Amino acid sequence: MEPVLVSACLRAVPCRFDGRDKASPEIEAALAGREPVPFCPETAGGLATPRRPAELVGGDRGAVLDGAARVVDDTGRDVTAEFVAGARLALRAARRAGCREALLMPRSPSCGRGTVHDGSFTGRLTAGDGVTAALLARNGVTVRPAPGA
Repeated sequence: MEPVLVSACLRAVPCRFDGRDKASPEIEAALAGREPVPFCPETAGGLATPRRPAELVGGDRGAVLDGAARVVDDTGRDVTAEFVAGARLALRAARRAGCREALLMPRSPSCGRGTVHDGSFTGRLTAGDGVTAALLARNGVTVRPAPGA
């Protein structure tokens, strides 16, 4: 079976910011016949569960990785270092397992691919990628948002 890196919350691990998971039948169907490699970059980077919600501020995609943007929680606390550390660990896990693809949690400041929250903490979305999604893509991993999440 081909390994695929998967946001741990999509595999029923209660590691989201709100302490819940996002498992669903659609995700299980998308993983059929594949070897899931569950990983949560936010907890791997040192953040607790539950934790304050965080969003990208000042840019997206590689902007955080390039030092041109940051990740802050809804109290204004800068959690950029934790997000970048978790992204690097996710890339390491993907390489170790031989993953060429990642199925990640949509809209997340870590895992979002194509769309993320806009940094206003109002629920508005904008085009962009989370920190982990951007790092994986930069390193040749095909990143897809999970269906139905």
